[in-house]
Amino acid sequence: MDDMLDDGISRALVKKVMVSLRAILSDAVEREWIDHNVAAEVKVKRSNGRDRKRIVIPTKDEIRTIITKAPESHRVMFTLAIFTGMRISELRGLVWDAVDFDRKIIKVMQRADEFGELGAPKSRAGEREIPMAPTVVKSLEDWKKSGTLTTDGLVFPNSAGKIQNYSNIYNRVFKPMLVENGITDDNGDAKFGIHALRHAAASLFIEQGWNPKKIQTLLGHASINMTMDVYGHLFESPDEDAAMFEKLESDLLAA
Repeated sequence: MDDMLDDGISRALVKKVMVSLRAILSDAVEREWIDHNVAAEVKVKRSNGRDRKRIVIPTKDEIRTIITKAPESHRVMFTLAIFTGMRISELRGLVWDAVDFDRKIIKVMQRADEFGELGAPKSRAGEREIPMAPTVVKSLEDWKKSGTLTTDGLVFPNSAGKIQNYSNIYNRVFKPMLVENGITDDNGDAKFGIHALRHAAASLFIEQGWNPKKIQTLLGHASINMTMDVYGHLFESPDEDAAMFEKLESDLLAA
């Protein structure tokens, strides 16, 4: 539930999900399939709009470190996450047929769930085309030449040619990499999770001055509200705001 809220899913939708989950588990209890409805006491916390946890966005130095220090086995995957904003589930489910080198785009058509099963993206908006930066094109071309093609055509398979497990990527690769390179919190733990790479991409898109609607499309958000709820504060620029009002005053009151 917390993951859904952190990913920008509205509180109203999370509540609907919890209602459905409680009903399913309640029916399972009545059928004596399970002993207890673990969702019965779970409540979605109220929010006054001021207590939303700010997302952790890697600095540019941290982004460069991740790209240069990531193990060869996952460097291309992390590079794509940073330059495209794709979710790790979408990268785990990415196939070569979805990479169009001629048009220089990636077609997001599916994702891999926590059980390693392929399915449709999180929403209809999740099905999208993302332009590839030159470094992404080059990285993927080199990666394809160096790798072994699997029967499923996965771009980032595990050693057995199957879909990579998220926990393995984080615990065996991403987390140790951050710790080894000093990207840690006050307790010496990894400073952020893999999802922070998606946040990094969004922050870079915003810094380039791209409009919110374009960024919504690239990230595959179902609505512009979701994009603004999660990243709206990054669009704030006090200096630019002040300059805009100065110009407004000048234009209006100029003799």
